[in-house]
Amino acid sequence: MSTTKPSLLYTSIPSPVGELLLAGDGASLHCLYMLQAPRPARISPAWRREPGAFAEAKRQLDEYFAGQRTTFDLPLIMHGTPFQRSVWSALRQIGYGQTASYGEIARRVGQPGAARAVGIANGRNPISIVVPCHRVIGADGSLTGYGGGLERKRYLLELERAGTQGRLDI
Repeated sequence: MSTTKPSLLYTSIPSPVGELLLAGDGASLHCLYMLQAPRPARISPAWRREPGAFAEAKRQLDEYFAGQRTTFDLPLIMHGTPFQRSVWSALRQIGYGQTASYGEIARRVGQPGAARAVGIANGRNPISIVVPCHRVIGADGSLTGYGGGLERKRYLLELERAGTQGRLDI
């Protein structure tokens, strides 16, 4: 039994939050990272650049940034522990323009004392924006940790709030 991961295809696209790296197997998206983030993504030497890949993901992201899309409908493959996958699934339940605290997510996944573990799983989300880790905030409503940087988190939340109820008051 081989433990070698298959080579992924990747491309990058411009966005209002900087260049985005998309990687996957051609049918499903495995990664979506911000390349100019404080913790930038690394492109594996095993990955193959395919500029035409992920046309549907690009289209949906363009619509999202134009304020025309509130949900994503893309095939995703997310590798992680069962706990991480449960957190990532809970993130997808936070509605567009809404937020939830780390403690709320911990309760939603049946681990009410695991707010810190939720924060760690949130930080390891491999498909940012589509799996909206930017919608998780501190218990006091403050913007806290985001791999893309707090200015990008604020931008994404304000983008979503503009389409629902106005500017973010955090």
